[in-house]
Amino acid sequence: MRAPELRGDVWLNTGGRPLTLAELRGRIVLLDFWTSGCINCLHVLDELRPLEAEFADVLVTIGVHSPKFLHEGERASIEAAVRRYEVHHPVVNDPKMELWSQYAVRAWPTLVVVDPEGYVVHVAAGEGHEEALRRVIADLVTKHEAKGTLRRGGSPYVPVEEQQSELRFPSKAVATAEGRILVADTGHHAIVEFASDGETVIRRFGSGERGGQDGPFDVATFAEPSGIALLPYDVAERAGYHAVVADTAGHRLRGLDLITGDVTTVAGTGAQWRSGPDSGKGVEVDLTSPWDVAWYGPAGGIVVAMAGNHTLSVFDPVSGTIRCFAGTTVEGLRDGDVTEAFFAQTSGLAVDGDKLWLADAETSALRWIEPDGESFTVHTAIGVDLFSFGHTDGPADEALLQHPLGLAVLPGDKIAIADTYNGAVRRFDVFTREVTTIATGLAEPQGLLLHEGDLLVVESAGNRVGPLPSAEPEVVTGDAHAVRRPPTVLAPGEIDFSVVFTAPPGEKLDDRFGPSTRLEISASPPSLLVDGVGTGTDLKRKIRLAPGVTEGVLQVVAQAASCDDGGEHPACRITRQDWGVPVRLEPGGARELSLVMAGAPRTDG
Repeated sequence: MRAPELRGDVWLNTGGRPLTLAELRGRIVLLDFWTSGCINCLHVLDELRPLEAEFADVLVTIGVHSPKFLHEGERASIEAAVRRYEVHHPVVNDPKMELWSQYAVRAWPTLVVVDPEGYVVHVAAGEGHEEALRRVIADLVTKHEAKGTLRRGGSPYVPVEEQQSELRFPSKAVATAEGRILVADTGHHAIVEFASDGETVIRRFGSGERGGQDGPFDVATFAEPSGIALLPYDVAERAGYHAVVADTAGHRLRGLDLITGDVTTVAGTGAQWRSGPDSGKGVEVDLTSPWDVAWYGPAGGIVVAMAGNHTLSVFDPVSGTIRCFAGTTVEGLRDGDVTEAFFAQTSGLAVDGDKLWLADAETSALRWIEPDGESFTVHTAIGVDLFSFGHTDGPADEALLQHPLGLAVLPGDKIAIADTYNGAVRRFDVFTREVTTIATGLAEPQGLLLHEGDLLVVESAGNRVGPLPSAEPEVVTGDAHAVRRPPTVLAPGEIDFSVVFTAPPGEKLDDRFGPSTRLEISASPPSLLVDGVGTGTDLKRKIRLAPGVTEGVLQVVAQAASCDDGGEHPACRITRQDWGVPVRLEPGGARELSLVMAGAPRTDG
């Protein structure tokens, strides 16, 4: 299949010059379809870094930014994201998702490999494809070098000039018992301790280098730290440290001793969780992008917003153990018992008595958890689904947010919301269930802190932390928006559903201990699916769509295990992807739906 030519309204990391596949003929081109708010997309950026270094003379990576939210399509937002996540390859903005449609993409992230002659030869959705891509690219190098169609050297990447500042894309803040303020200086890979004035720097935890080294505060390293939680005094005495940091891109929890300045890893191996145990001794359990942390007494420890797989965990600092607390790993919005609820990239936590408040970024939702007998129950205050967002105040069941990332509890049973992509701070009244706006015009607020009577806001894209100007709350009646991703038109009734996974060159499916694949399907609303719900080991199944439902979302989680083909101790790996596929049911619609997790593209159009 000939690769469609590249087009977009903004080019970054090229000096502003548009690139074409025609001028890149002879190079291997890797297209990364991503959006800046998608945690799986951020995982893939990290997976691509070693490949870009290894194949620097033959590979050109181009990020195709196909935005989910309106804010993500704005030039300033993309520029900030490229700098925040240290993207060192060209990026083209695809605001109307035209390239997305031309390349038949169905999920963020999706990777497309174009060979030196301009043909699409490999497609992979989701994450965990680093080794597979390495094999595909190496195979292409061998073939096209032999054919004389490979061109080496030269790079279209033009780095942007960085501006120095005290903070770089900070995300969260907390206040210590002494009144000092700890700020997650995410872009500098550090935690900054300020005096109570919020301006005088006392010390920095972290050398500024990206990494996962423990040790004294000026030697230790972090990787995009975000949430910070202080331990109760008696717990800190027993644990031996005072604060827990969600070291997001390092997939770890770190302990801070605020007296000695020592930094220690208290949970996480540094490897990203893809499958296997999610509970056990903290330092032996893989984590996945812990984004925020909060001490929640009813659960007996630090609740961890595990944004990378849409779950919540609880870490016990005294025993050093961690356990899964809520969620199923399916991305969505479903209330009920914590073991059955769906979450969507939870990124902000706040505790008010027995209630744990949550900001679910991908469903633009405000939710809470509270004890219910011997278990806990999840409720939604604001939010609709994965594809609805906006800036609308009023009754909570009509209000809309846009990718909120932070929360704070205010006096008088009110919750402040860092409505990140609206550049606003919103307020939810727990008793009246009314939503108002208390500030606008902010640069991607991600964290909130009530400190000595002032509400401090962490403006990530503004590289600053400061008090929110006092103003009367207002009621904003903005438009409702929906993700511009086109729905898949299917016919009611029986559908042939499949997920395509082809092991890369030199690998085979790993069936040594049973089935090597897993497929889980659910739907929103649940009535969309009459038959086919549940988990199985076959990547193909018949599903039946209800004739009385006109639209909905198919929620699909697929997984495949593969190993090196040969050798005494073959390396094995897990590939995993979750899809939220919007569908519209119409007579005459398709009776087949196939999603590609990894493999060669179809050539039948």
